[in-house]
Order: sequence, then C-alpha cells, then structure tokens
Amino acid sequence: MIELSGISYTYPHTVQEALHDLSLELAPGRCIVVTGPSGAGKTTLCLAACGILFHEYGGKKAGIVTINGRDVSAYSGLSEIAKDIGIVFDDPEAQLIFTTVEEEILSALEYRGLAPDEIEKRLASILDQTYLSALRDRSPHHLSGGQKQRVALAATLALGNDILILDEPTSELDEHATRRIVEILAGLKKQGKTLLIVEHKYTHFRELIDTLVVMEHGAISAIGAPDEVLRDGRIKRIVIPDFAGIRDNAAASHPSEPALVTRDLSYSYEEVCALKNVSFTVGRGEFVAVVGENGSGKTTLVKQFNRLLTPTSGDVEILGKNTKNCTISELAKDVGLVFQNPDHMFFADTVHDEVAFGLANLGISDGEKAIDAALTEVGLLHTKDLYPRWLSRGERQRLAIACVVAMQPEVIVLDEPTTGLDGDEARLVMATLKKLQHRGHTVIVITHNREIAEQCADRIVAMEQGRIVSDTRMVN
Repeated sequence: MIELSGISYTYPHTVQEALHDLSLELAPGRCIVVTGPSGAGKTTLCLAACGILFHEYGGKKAGIVTINGRDVSAYSGLSEIAKDIGIVFDDPEAQLIFTTVEEEILSALEYRGLAPDEIEKRLASILDQTYLSALRDRSPHHLSGGQKQRVALAATLALGNDILILDEPTSELDEHATRRIVEILAGLKKQGKTLLIVEHKYTHFRELIDTLVVMEHGAISAIGAPDEVLRDGRIKRIVIPDFAGIRDNAAASHPSEPALVTRDLSYSYEEVCALKNVSFTVGRGEFVAVVGENGSGKTTLVKQFNRLLTPTSGDVEILGKNTKNCTISELAKDVGLVFQNPDHMFFADTVHDEVAFGLANLGISDGEKAIDAALTEVGLLHTKDLYPRWLSRGERQRLAIACVVAMQPEVIVLDEPTTGLDGDEARLVMATLKKLQHRGHTVIVITHNREIAEQCADRIVAMEQGRIVSDTRMVN
C-alpha cells in the first residue's frame, strides 16, 4: 500500500507548486487511474508515490509518503524501493539501455537472482504476455514508440513487484495495442497487484478502475467511483475527449496542385523493410491523417518528407522538389516535423530559446513577435522563461508544435500530436491545426485515435506492414 498525506512540492527554480496539500491512499489489489490536464501534477504525483522526489530531487517538499507502512525516508535509496515498486515512466526510451529487447527483460530477471531455468521460463512468459516474442532480438531503439512502451512495461513486469506505477503506459499505442495492455493490467490486478496509472484513455480502462482521480493545478479536483466523478459535466469534458465539429472550422478542399508526392517509396532498416512501394499524393491545403498499428511504417514514412531518412528506393517530392536534391536545412523551410517524442527536439535552456533556435536558423525576421505568437497559439506564453524539461509531457508536446508553427512552413507534419493531452487540450491542439490549414498550410497528422482522424481530417490514409492499404476522403 502507498499513502500520501499532505504532499506539497515545488520544483527547483520555480515558485508555483506542482503539488499542493495532496492526500491519496492506494489500497492493496486496487487500481487507481489518475487523469487531468497537462501540468496538473500527475507525473509529479507518480514521482512522489515511488519515492523519487524524496531521494533524487531538490526543491521544496512537505508531507509524508509511506510504502507498505514505511516512510520513504527510511529507505536507503531507489534500489531498495525498487524491490517494492515497479514504475514505467511517460518516456519509455529513457528506461531502455540494452542492445536487444530480450536483454532489457533479462536484466530485470537477473537482478532478482532467479535460477537460470526460472529466468528462461519467465522470460518466455513475459515476451508472450506483452506480445514481444517476434521482437526479442531487435534493438529497442529501432522500434516504434508504442513497441518501446511495451518493452519498458515488460522489463518492469520482470521485476515482479506487487505495486506498479505506470505514467501514461499507452500514450503511444494504437487501439489494438492499448487493449492488449489493458488486458495485461487486468490480469495483474486479478493476481493481487496494486496499480497506480496515469492515463488519458479513460474509455479503455473503465472496467479496470476502482477509483478515478482528476487532478488540476497540483491538487485533486475530483475523486471517487468513475460514474460518480463523471456526473460533473466540466470534469467529464476533461476526462473524455470530444472532437465533434472541428472539421467545420476549415472547409475541406479538393486541390489539384500537390504539396507532397511519393512514388514507389521503399525504405529498409538493415534487414527490416519498413516501407514497401508507397505511392500517394497530398494536395496543398489538405488535412490528412495517417493511421495504422504500431510498426506499420507511419513514422518512417513522414521522416522521408524532410530527409531525416532518405529513400532506399523511389522518390519523394515536396512542393515540386525531389528531396534527394535538397539538404535537410533547405527542406526545413518547407516542411516542419513534430516528433512523436517531443523531448528529441529540445536542448535549449528556456522555452523562448527553444522556439527562437529554428527562427534563427532560417533567418526569419521579427523573431520575438513570431515566438510570442506561436507560444500564445498553443497556450504556453506564461512558460516563456522556464526550462523546457520542467514542463509536463502535454506541455512539452505543445512546445514542440510551437517550435514548428513559429517557422511557418507550408507543410506541417505531426507524429501523434495529442499524446499526453487531456480532452480539452487535445481538442485545442486539433482546432489550432485546423486554423493553420485554413491559412493555407498542408497538415499531415499521424494518430492512433480514430475519432481524431474521422472528426478532423479531410482524408484518412491507413497503413499496414509498410504499405498504404486504404485512402478515404471524409465527408462533412
């Protein structure tokens, strides 16, 4: 059991409390799901519950955290706490350090000091349980975002803890993979495991939840049985996204002039063929959603558009120019890409400087005005002087969008732009993208969320095993 009593916390070099007088009890064998807007304090709650705030972070702290009746301060460090609690962070890649999927899981099993025969037995079981058997010899760093999440979860399960804390474990997973994870967690709950889960996909987790917690501004604004909590209409809008009517904000176009063309495009990662003869055209001013399961080739496809990857064979044309004849910096003027994991884009000391970097590279004048406009567009102007990695996952996602929007490329490509966002924020992001389309930008969005695709896009392009299997134009 975990109990938090009167927890308040302020990160170093900030004045706003990330948690304010928060109390919460996680009973044995129960499942608590925590949701709420980005910046509400959900990840900080996880860090407090597993003792990381106490043992690893500075800042201003108050309150008491106990794990199985023992104060976290009595633990010698995180290695001792790890015997009681397993945690999967919101950035799975940060947990992956070995050269193969199998080694990631083996390291956790070997840490427990199990006999070789038992290790082999449990390895096979966990690979099967997390649907990773076919990927056991692959490098985790060459997997899709969703596959990485499953590897991080598998390594955590291998530790055999009775208490699991999972920070957005399905944020980068498609619908099918999300259902798989829910099934895994339901099985663990039946085994008596205790679960604290930060999630935005309420509908998928509904049957698993004993207590639903909604956080805002570092505090709990609603807590209780799900049906009871969702009686409040305002809270329900935070928990359950509604994208109805967004497509009407910009008239769908049927352009004849292409913004992007691929012809017989193929790409291979060493022995793995990720794209197979992909040919399609996106017209100027269109809003296209690309959907498909994890590993279907979506991210590999969009990385061809600005030469982060170069075709193994075939061609990509952007605004009439073959990308093989352009440098990455030249293409950056025409194509902006927001990564699936926004942290891959950040290195500056402030939010302001992060947005300013791209403008300086492109020689854009009146940079301060463009920076303020982009940050206002995504609701982050108030964070202008903060260190980017102090922001929540959802805020970091919006910052990544602002970095691209500020440069005003004609084609804007976004890989899972609503990851980590609550319902209201996700709708705000998609409405922002529709406004950009209305101003003449071509918008291409990778998403696992079929509702987003159906309610926001002019076309839905579905991929499977590196190929386009359908291309459907939506009707208002």
